[in-house]
Amino acid sequence: QVQLVESGGGLVQPGGSLRLSCVASGSIFSINAMGWYRQAPGKEREVVATITSELATNYVDSVKGRFTISRDNAKNTVYLQMNSLKPEDTAVYYCNAHIQSPLSRWWQDYWGQGTLVTVSS
Repeated sequence: QVQLVESGGGLVQPGGSLRLSCVASGSIFSINAMGWYRQAPGKEREVVATITSELATNYVDSVKGRFTISRDNAKNTVYLQMNSLKPEDTAVYYCNAHIQSPLSRWWQDYWGQGTLVTVSS
């Protein structure tokens, strides 16, 4: 059993900052890519940023220069530092991880429960 638990969401004014964290725990042999996705009301879920186990990163154009994804492999944790937040960043943010089982050695995608980020004055 694997769990991803996010934290750090909340209400922030435009121009403000938040830092999201996501910890993976449970039956884990290895973690490959980790990432953050978001879903705004009435919209489809979209990828925000991803990071590989070698720390290569990728961002959606709308957050480049404002958001930074990072990870601590020793802690099975991925972070999303969000600066210069805009109202259009308001969404539920989900953590994702591609995890290998220690028993079967199969790879599987896991998702967190989501954390709400609201950018409003």
